[in-house]
Amino acid sequence: MRNEYAADLGLSESDLAPGWHSQFARWFADAVAYPLPEPNAMVVGTADAEGRPSGRTVLLKGYDPDGFVFYTNYDSRKGTEATGNPWASLVFPWFPMQRQVVVAGRVEKVDRAETEAYFATRPRGSQLGAWASTQSQVVPDRAALDATYRAAAERFAAVDDIPAPPHWGGFRVRPETVEFWQGRASRLHDRLRYRRTEGGAWITERLAP
Repeated sequence: MRNEYAADLGLSESDLAPGWHSQFARWFADAVAYPLPEPNAMVVGTADAEGRPSGRTVLLKGYDPDGFVFYTNYDSRKGTEATGNPWASLVFPWFPMQRQVVVAGRVEKVDRAETEAYFATRPRGSQLGAWASTQSQVVPDRAALDATYRAAAERFAAVDDIPAPPHWGGFRVRPETVEFWQGRASRLHDRLRYRRTEGGAWITERLAP
């Protein structure tokens, strides 16, 4: 299967914003306006201590000049891998727009206050789910999962403001590289990358498709 990309689209160096953050903000706004069904969906890649990789789709919950933030169970596979081997990749697959953004960088936990502030904005059902699910662990069947959810609902039935579980929180990916990929005809795609140098400055460079 093969689709030809539009010949009249492109991304040149003169199109880029001064920094990756403002460039991402431009493209993210485009993705929201397009509209894509879940423009903040991204594939998060991590690896264990032996370098064995794993990936999954997660929702971006915030970004700023310091990086990209998502939330998870710290005891999940991605949580334990990101803690033990603190590097990750992110891919925003905006296929209908013939674009993708690829990020690579170091992972760190967000501070607890930031986690609790975000957790308070989640729907109550999602809050209960965070308490009920032992994410990535083997469970005997769906009934067992439903039972743990009911138990969480009963536990917090009289609680208006459910606290964030101690095993649940945010990660921030501090980018070392952020690549903006624009599809072009004949597979001669545009790939422009912001890269942090050893001295901490950012440079932009073009990659061969």
